[in-house]
Amino acid sequence: MSDDHQPSDDEASQDGEGGVPLNITHQYTKDLSFENPSAPDLFINAQTEPPSIDIDVSVEAQALRPNTYEVTLHIRVNATAGSTTLFIAEIAYAAIAEIGEIPEEHLHPFIVIQVPQMIFPFARSILSGMISEGGFPPVLMAPVDFVEMYRQTVERSSETA
Repeated sequence: MSDDHQPSDDEASQDGEGGVPLNITHQYTKDLSFENPSAPDLFINAQTEPPSIDIDVSVEAQALRPNTYEVTLHIRVNATAGSTTLFIAEIAYAAIAEIGEIPEEHLHPFIVIQVPQMIFPFARSILSGMISEGGFPPVLMAPVDFVEMYRQTVERSSETA
């Protein structure tokens, strides 16, 4: 006989043995913006400088009810060549996450690290497509280290306290 055990929803949402249940119930775009302020000139006149692309990523979370949070991933891509702005692309991509029992001291880091890691590929894909549709080569963003981003945020807040 074969073992055709299918994991239950509770088992599937566990992060390994003894892990914390995390269930993303919804994902959605809250805000999406693309600006092409130098068009059509930048398409007609060849750029002499390679573009500089700045990417800013931030995360915010808010409690909706006990054990349920909205986590919003903000990504801003600003491309310039010299003093010319080529484009500005922004997204606020969110998820509603249900979090199982977790000690209070671990809750905030868990929410602002785990949930963004899960939704980042979707936000990246939307931005890349939008930039491409705006007439530019897609920007292929590397994965974000949300653990390091959290550490830097904690360090900055402890320095100002």
